[in-house]
Amino acid sequence: MCHNLKIISKVKSGELALCNKCNIYHLEFNNIYFELSSEQYSYFKSYLLGIDSQFWEQKYACASFKRKIPIPSMQDNLVLMFNRQEIEELKTLISSKQGNNIILNVDDIDYTFVLN
Repeated sequence: MCHNLKIISKVKSGELALCNKCNIYHLEFNNIYFELSSEQYSYFKSYLLGIDSQFWEQKYACASFKRKIPIPSMQDNLVLMFNRQEIEELKTLISSKQGNNIILNVDDIDYTFVLN
């Protein structure tokens, strides 16, 4: 694992960082962690931005599982499943330009506000 990471973007469920030394992207999202080369990252980003959430939700409308949007892997028996909110959050995470500030929405701040 790299120690010279620069955070590119951050959302509630994860963050994207780039190692300045070896040029490897580190994508952490919920309980998933990827280390991607520039080429792999570019391919993943292109694939992710092209996902039609509505299509997959309609295709698996009768399925009993709550996550209906698949992202296949190179391993035949492994498919990552996401819901619409997770896909949108992932798209936000990878869509930010390098060097931008960390992107957080008001809803992303986990804080209980108590008026006394």
